[in-house]
Amino acid sequence: MGFGRVAWLALLVGLAAAAVTVGASEGDADPLYRTCVEECEKTGSLRETSVRHCQVPTDDHPADKSWYAHEPLYLQWKEWNCKSECRYHCMMERESEREQLGLGSVKYHGKWPLKRSSVFQEPISAALSALSLLVQFNGWLSFFLLLSYKLPIRPETHITYYEYTGLWHIYGLLSMNAWFWSAIYHSCDTFWTEKLYYSSFAAFVGYSLILAILRTLNLKDEASRVMVAAPILAFTTTHILYLNFYELDKGLNTKVCTAASIAQFLLWAVWAVMTKHPSCFKILFVIVGSTFSIILEVYDIPPRWGYVDGRVFCVAVSIPLTYLWWKFAKEDAEMRTSAIIKKTR
Repeated sequence: MGFGRVAWLALLVGLAAAAVTVGASEGDADPLYRTCVEECEKTGSLRETSVRHCQVPTDDHPADKSWYAHEPLYLQWKEWNCKSECRYHCMMERESEREQLGLGSVKYHGKWPLKRSSVFQEPISAALSALSLLVQFNGWLSFFLLLSYKLPIRPETHITYYEYTGLWHIYGLLSMNAWFWSAIYHSCDTFWTEKLYYSSFAAFVGYSLILAILRTLNLKDEASRVMVAAPILAFTTTHILYLNFYELDKGLNTKVCTAASIAQFLLWAVWAVMTKHPSCFKILFVIVGSTFSIILEVYDIPPRWGYVDGRVFCVAVSIPLTYLWWKFAKEDAEMRTSAIIKKTR
């Protein structure tokens, strides 16, 4: 084999190795971590600790069945198999060693190392996501009751005077769906829950931009709404399909959602100030708080105390902002209803 062929072969091997490691985080690229995982999977133990998911029972069940065939249904659902258990325990061991050496935390498989609690992989994020879901539901329900039972309706059609009622209902359903999957994803990070989490939030952010444009531009006729919504819906759908069927590119998703969020923040802020809306201060406060939350998300704060990372702060910030946002929606409905009734008299 000539020197040229050897050089080309070496180049191809190098490129292949680079392709394998390009997506790796610093933690899972660590040789000590990889060796630990390999040994754990082979032996079913980590030093003095036995990893029970790597131990196949010697009962009446066939020995060639996967470990999860012998486990309760909730463990099958969580997909805590031998590999994931070994990854978790080796990750915690390496982080303990790094802490003793005075080194900071590093990411493993794209995520910060966080301690589990019972069956919850990220207990604080999961609990706060569930609380945010509850606040979203309470806000949407109060909005629904206000429009359905407290504010007057059009006598001839028996529908609300507020022209954006349906849009806000869709917003509420998408927001609750997003926070539901956030709670599930932070409880158990699996292949499917991760995709559903990122897809649901992408859909929520995309629709939020549509709502912002339609409300701030005061678009009421169906033709104008379709012209605005169609391209954004097409882009959002394409983006979600890309994440699910081509590559779950979290960096790209963050950029897309951040750009859409900034665009709607600018629309809401300019509109609130220009129209001197009664809820102007609420809108501006929510925008400032949401911008702070995005900064926390982009900055990606390393974990603190084993259970808290930047995402926890983002979810915590969203709870009071959600309450204020639904307050604005109700006040906007009351204002528009009152204005329309005065015009019809």
